[in-house]
Amino acid sequence: MLVDAHAHLLPRDYPEDAPACFPRMEAIDGDTARLLVFGAMRFRARDVFFQAERRVEEMNASGVDAEVVTPMPPLLRYDLPVADGLALARHVNEFTATLCAVAPERMIGFGMVPLQDPDAAAAELAAIRAAGLHGVEIASNVLGASIGDERFLPFFAEAERLDLPIFVHAMPAATDRLPSSAAGTYVVGLEGALAAASLITGGTAAKCPNLRISFSHAAGGFPLMVPRAQYFWSGSWNEEPPNPERAVMPDDGPSPLEYARRFYFDSMVFDWRALRYLVDLLGHDRLLVGSDFPAMLREEPAGRSLRLLGLPEEELEDITWHNAFRFLGIDPPR
Repeated sequence: MLVDAHAHLLPRDYPEDAPACFPRMEAIDGDTARLLVFGAMRFRARDVFFQAERRVEEMNASGVDAEVVTPMPPLLRYDLPVADGLALARHVNEFTATLCAVAPERMIGFGMVPLQDPDAAAAELAAIRAAGLHGVEIASNVLGASIGDERFLPFFAEAERLDLPIFVHAMPAATDRLPSSAAGTYVVGLEGALAAASLITGGTAAKCPNLRISFSHAAGGFPLMVPRAQYFWSGSWNEEPPNPERAVMPDDGPSPLEYARRFYFDSMVFDWRALRYLVDLLGHDRLLVGSDFPAMLREEPAGRSLRLLGLPEEELEDITWHNAFRFLGIDPPR
């Protein structure tokens, strides 16, 4: 069995009376795809984004048994007025619930919230759960602010209380330190790292110990940064017993690595050697299969690089499906 824990959707349409700041999906002559128009964005969305039957066909072709389906990241527009952001989230969430209801054993839907207003976002979580959605997707920053900022703590605390998992998708923030052409590569990696690190350094991970949270693309550079933080905390190399004489920033713990091992990370890192490092450092029980489908083409078959590691069967099955249901907090199908 294989569960793709990082896949996306787009609604087929939006209400005719929607605010002008809403996206539009325009027909393309002679094509089953539709054109997403959202501000300056123009994106050709294949029918698999919004047609349940096509999604199931594509899953079958790739050897995928189920998908965790989340909104396409450009829909996470935190610059919209709060009322419009809430209306957009509710429309997308309703579409997601309807799409997934066609084949609930194959599509596991996540909602979205207007995180530009943490209180409104927290209040919307109960509606997401009542709609039959299984979690919520957020971006790695909110208008440039780290998600670990204390202003977002009530949102995370409410998600923990409701037992709703959170998927953090790296979202490039404007920077003058790299060219715009690097937004989809290096900046995404930086964003994932900053998001994960901010939840530790900002105190959210400590205050919400039972929060289930996963990061797209293995949180970018975060797994390579954690050993340095671990050294500053412990004064020792290779996670050996602490050496207080060398520790630069000791505290009562948990350690940075212990916090990191509370998170989940998807395997969309494009190289089996990177996957090996993630398994070795974070543990096979922390990894999920991810593909970014259909925004990106899946590896064929899905999970091919993961299988190159030669993991014991029980560890491989944890990554391909057991961990996904642990993250979701639901029983796997029989």
